[in-house]
Amino acid sequence: MKNRLSKSLTLGLSLLLGSTAAFATDGYFSSGYGTISSGFAGAGTAFYETSLIGGNPAGNVFNSSELSFGIGLFNPNRQYTITGNPSMMEGTFGLTPGTVKSDSKLFVMPNIGKNWKLNDNNALTLSIYGNGGMNTNYPTQTFYDQSADHTGVNLMQMYVDLAYSFKLGEKHSLGISALLGAQSFEAKGLASFGQMSSDASKLSGNGTDYSAGIGFKVGYMGELFNGFWLGAKYQSKIYMGAFKDYAGLFAEQGKFEIPSNWSVGIAYHISSDFTVLADVKQINYTSSKSVSNPMMTATGMNPLGADNGAGFGWKDMTIYKIGFNYTGIDTWTLRAGYSYGKQPIPASEVMFNILAPAVNESHIALGFSKKLNEKGNALNFAFNYAMNNKVSGPNPMEIPGQQTIDIEMNQLYFEIGFTF
Repeated sequence: MKNRLSKSLTLGLSLLLGSTAAFATDGYFSSGYGTISSGFAGAGTAFYETSLIGGNPAGNVFNSSELSFGIGLFNPNRQYTITGNPSMMEGTFGLTPGTVKSDSKLFVMPNIGKNWKLNDNNALTLSIYGNGGMNTNYPTQTFYDQSADHTGVNLMQMYVDLAYSFKLGEKHSLGISALLGAQSFEAKGLASFGQMSSDASKLSGNGTDYSAGIGFKVGYMGELFNGFWLGAKYQSKIYMGAFKDYAGLFAEQGKFEIPSNWSVGIAYHISSDFTVLADVKQINYTSSKSVSNPMMTATGMNPLGADNGAGFGWKDMTIYKIGFNYTGIDTWTLRAGYSYGKQPIPASEVMFNILAPAVNESHIALGFSKKLNEKGNALNFAFNYAMNNKVSGPNPMEIPGQQTIDIEMNQLYFEIGFTF
């Protein structure tokens, strides 16, 4: 019953949100949630205009009763390059030399949020949005899997976020969200790792599997002195059910839990028209074994799917964001932002991360809003560019120095939205 409910729920969200399987920019988390936040490259923990969709829940009480939705077009460009011929020695696992680019380069990413202002001091907010995900679709047998003509993974993660916020005095507030997480996953072209799996029948090519889980988010927002706002939020780990059809791939028999994260930010209103935002964000990827366990240990490779099985080897990420908001042109609001965070993949982990080359570090953002009438209805737009980045490392399953693996990616993102 629980498994059927999980599948029904996740499938329903997938149909509602459409195709959101793609890389996001902070590892596999979205850099920003909603059109306004995306225009700042995800900055805005202390800026209540960014709180409606996936932001700091404490900010919603400062917003009016409103409906906001957006739809984005995401273009991640991923590739890997193998340099050096395989040794063909017994006990090694060489890869075919050359450069291979991933297919599936365009994804639609919608979001929606509704804020109900209950009174001057209380608000209730419901939002639905994609958290991010992983997607690669290489048109080749990357790992010599003769049962599939393509190699790759397809992970989608989404949230239903129900938040309550209330004021503490005139310009301070707290907020709390109940989070329902839903995700789907499919892998193909990995059957050649069968001898390294605790259950080779649940490793690759089993179609799409689903899981769901719950967590929470808490936040604070307040004006400390004239024009200077402070914001902070913490999101717990989302305790997801296991992907049972891929119990031989992910650690702990198929678990892929969503890591905890937190952010702290300021918003300084330098003038009535100009605001500067600055945030620090931390994503605790090491709280999820499937994400953070290394592929190889000192004693070799732990079996895929085992309690401490091999994973992607990701490190925690600390991301720094800055944003600018200008309202001095009649009915227009102009936005810009920049984000930097050292990518989470060590050079020693590049082989498995051919499937998940989340190596971007620097992101540039632009955005605007145009008021459409006196009621405050607005058209919103955002553009993000994640600069190209590459990580190189050895093939750990070849003799030392035999093969080098480069994984590489850049991203373009456009989003249009409306606020009513």
